[in-house]
Amino acid sequence: MSADVTSSPRETMARLHRASEPDVLKGLLARAASTPDSRDRILGHASGLLADLRAAQGKGWVNRFLQEYRLNSSEGVALLSLAEAFLRVPDPETADLLIADKLGDADWRAHTGQSSSALVNTATWGLVIGRALVGEGEKQSALRRLIARAGEPFVRQAVGAAMKMMGEIFVMGRTIDEAMARMAKPEHKGFTASFDMLGEAARTEGDAKRYFDAYVRAIDAVGGNAAAGHSISVKLSALHPRYEVARWDACVAELIEMLEALAVQAAGKGIALTVDAEESERLEMSLDIIGAVAALPALRGWDGFGMAVQAYGKRARPVIAWANDLGRVMNVRLVKGAYWDSEIKRTQVEGLSDYPLFTRKAATDVSYLACARDMLEATNIRPAFASHNALTVATIIDWAGPRNQNGARDFEFQRLHGMGDGLYERLVREHGYHCRIYAPVGGHRDLLAYLVRRLLENGANSSFVHQLADERLSEAEILADPVEKIAAVGGARHPSIPLPVDLFGAGRRNSTGIDLADRAVLAEVAAKVAKPQPFVSSEVETPRDRLATPPSTSLGTNGLDAVDAGKAVGRAHAAFFAWAARSVEDRAACLDRLADSLEAHRDELMAICVQEAFKTIPDALGEVREAVDFCRYYAQQARDGLHPIDLPGPTGECNTLRFEGRGVWATIAPWNFPLAIFLGQTVAALVTGNTVVAKPAPQTPRIAAFAVQLAHDAGVPKDALIMVPGGPEVGAALTADPRTVGVAFTGSTATAKKIARALLEDDNRPIVPLIAETGGINAMIVDSTALPEQVVQDVVTSAFRSAGQRCSALRLLLLQEEIADSVIEMLSGAMDLLILGNPADPRTDVGPVIDRAAYNRLMAYRAEQEPHIIKTLDAPTTGLFVPPTLIRLKSPDDLTQEWFGPILHVATWPAGKLAETISRVNAKGYGLTMGLHSRIARAGELAEERAKVGNLYVNRSMIGAVVGSQPFGGEGLSGTGPKAGGPHYLHRFCVERHTSTDTTSAGGNATLLSLDEGGI
Repeated sequence: MSADVTSSPRETMARLHRASEPDVLKGLLARAASTPDSRDRILGHASGLLADLRAAQGKGWVNRFLQEYRLNSSEGVALLSLAEAFLRVPDPETADLLIADKLGDADWRAHTGQSSSALVNTATWGLVIGRALVGEGEKQSALRRLIARAGEPFVRQAVGAAMKMMGEIFVMGRTIDEAMARMAKPEHKGFTASFDMLGEAARTEGDAKRYFDAYVRAIDAVGGNAAAGHSISVKLSALHPRYEVARWDACVAELIEMLEALAVQAAGKGIALTVDAEESERLEMSLDIIGAVAALPALRGWDGFGMAVQAYGKRARPVIAWANDLGRVMNVRLVKGAYWDSEIKRTQVEGLSDYPLFTRKAATDVSYLACARDMLEATNIRPAFASHNALTVATIIDWAGPRNQNGARDFEFQRLHGMGDGLYERLVREHGYHCRIYAPVGGHRDLLAYLVRRLLENGANSSFVHQLADERLSEAEILADPVEKIAAVGGARHPSIPLPVDLFGAGRRNSTGIDLADRAVLAEVAAKVAKPQPFVSSEVETPRDRLATPPSTSLGTNGLDAVDAGKAVGRAHAAFFAWAARSVEDRAACLDRLADSLEAHRDELMAICVQEAFKTIPDALGEVREAVDFCRYYAQQARDGLHPIDLPGPTGECNTLRFEGRGVWATIAPWNFPLAIFLGQTVAALVTGNTVVAKPAPQTPRIAAFAVQLAHDAGVPKDALIMVPGGPEVGAALTADPRTVGVAFTGSTATAKKIARALLEDDNRPIVPLIAETGGINAMIVDSTALPEQVVQDVVTSAFRSAGQRCSALRLLLLQEEIADSVIEMLSGAMDLLILGNPADPRTDVGPVIDRAAYNRLMAYRAEQEPHIIKTLDAPTTGLFVPPTLIRLKSPDDLTQEWFGPILHVATWPAGKLAETISRVNAKGYGLTMGLHSRIARAGELAEERAKVGNLYVNRSMIGAVVGSQPFGGEGLSGTGPKAGGPHYLHRFCVERHTSTDTTSAGGNATLLSLDEGGI
């Protein structure tokens, strides 16, 4: 069946996972191609199916509603955005704001009375009424004056009716009984259903239990009428809140147990059960789970067990081969794929080698056809082809041939509820084909992830559903052969989707990541970071006072005193002129070589980060990647922005602006980013022509020493970059030295102020520039339109990752009053799942804090706040572990200082008071980061206008700024700017010098004389 006969399916999967797109497609094109004769038959059949589809567009209110509000129109997008959030908003004030935000700009009047469905027209009038009440352009209209008498409750009811209709389009029923009753209606005659309990990944143990219980009830209900032929679909991520590779051993075992229980129940009821496909990083886990359940003796003789395969994945064909080799009949549902955009983004963000899926829609179609052929030829697979594409359906019918010897079809088609009406009706009712409807079941308020997924599958410009609705496209264009399309471009990746390494263009390579979602890779990395490194103790649990007397090393990590610091400044001062005289290109090349060296020594650097700074494995990887990005970004910025600039002026005059180094810079780095920030500050000063005396934090000298050694090996002279380990007295000596012409500091606000005062004490000293990045009381504001599951995920990441020891970390969670209790409950459940432990263990979420002083300070504060703690966890008894803690405040104003650890404060704010809430946060004087979770676009605009912060994060976590994409730095008590990793950072390290030359002074204006304009 598979073209690869030399490897097992699992080995082939590993080989294809991140293989190049052209290489993977080479093995698919022939398999997906049809013969010329069959191609003619297929086109003829597809043309008839296309006519059926188009005829169905005018039948049924669901089709007419979708036709009236196409998903690519502004009205369609507005409807989906409104439907996603409206039904979960509990308060009228926010509901009105959401309606105004989503309906205010769309042209609903153009749709009134246009549909042949009275139901659709009724819903449209509801939207027109909503627009009239909220739209600025309608303020004086007669309609607005008329309906305003009914008040805002009226418009909410009208919009609610439209949203209910949206829910019915995409959701078969709110309960399994309602869904089964709807399937029994005449419009579904001849069709069966696979019921999916609507919902996404569980965030808490309670979520998982609710989903499991819902599946149990659904199996009971569907099994009560097994003769109807309906089945159940199950998502593994709904059954386990930590369904992730780092928890493989625990969650795979638990999911096998739960899936076994559901499968045994379904087998006993005589109905089928299919495991849905999810993100690519979960594929190997899911195969272990499915394989274990498929082998259970209790399920022998039951042919109802199945799985879904996503054709957009490069591993789709070997997954089908694997299913065929299980030694039992497996139902396999072939789908195009549902997580395309998130898979693309994850691969880019994590800097992985290539994408796990195809980047062109036509390539996915080729893969689908190749997989379909494999499934039709397989001996142990009962195929189910999920498609709304007339060409795909016609191709499968042609390939499948006539009925089997029993007069039955050996496969079935599937379609989504609300999509593809008209495609299968005649096939089912006149030609005996079987079609199953994938039918979501659940409350309409849970539409978010489902709607997003349906849009990804069916709303893209290249999708068949979209093309069908585009009257500009001919039938030939709609039915074009995907094999020919891919062959014409040589299987090349989509030109708008670069490989992650090329994400930032030709001028800068992206840092290389590690696929920590690959179990084998993660195990290898864990072994490496646990390996004791030279000069670093492996005893994570011991107090930080072990660093008081570090061993003498060739890397020079022993603490120095003020005299030593002065000597270092003197050496750097003497080396300045030679270093500054080197070209920008020469200095930038040193940074590029350093970046390459950092990647070459990534394993050792990560191990030191884990063992010295107590960073977890993902944080250690992020640390090294950020350091690499700083080197390459500042090298690029220097090449692009530090060359002399010719300025305009009158003829006969030359004006030039130059950027040159200032002299000796002192860079003082924190322990929480002991490599990235240490190097970021340092290489910025170096590439601009300065020499540097760099002081790491006393807690983390070893990683800094290693980095300095690599910088010297990359070509930076030893006297141009000198590391001086030590405590506050060394930092004070560096900043007090009159030969220090600039200071770049990252740390506490109090220390930054001390440095600023020290730089001004000597009246005879030049004014010294200070670049300071400090902390903040970082707040996240959440309104009632936000999706709670997303909020909780981002809160846990922002507040507790890195043990809360990031300057960007979330300190103050501000929840709208109406949703506070439910969000806190979900957040508490998510906190219960956090693991505190050795940061070298891949399972660890929260490691120890940096030293005994930090531990004592944080634990003392927790003791003071004991009456107000509403959630905390048990911490290991050995080691400096501060348990993640949630503290309830009466008012946002009660938090007046930053607590640098895994301690989160929560308070509430009243609906409709977003601007006032932002002002209260501003009043604290800090201005580093702020988060906002809201589905109201105007709320984001308001935050942009009002928030006095350096970095605003909307509907995402608040940590993990990317160099060159999210320049980082604050204002007020949170720093001076300019932003690190931004386009204006390097110039702060420079002096600007201008030269103006009169070119006519030597006799005549050569420029004018050279012009051929005639003469006397």
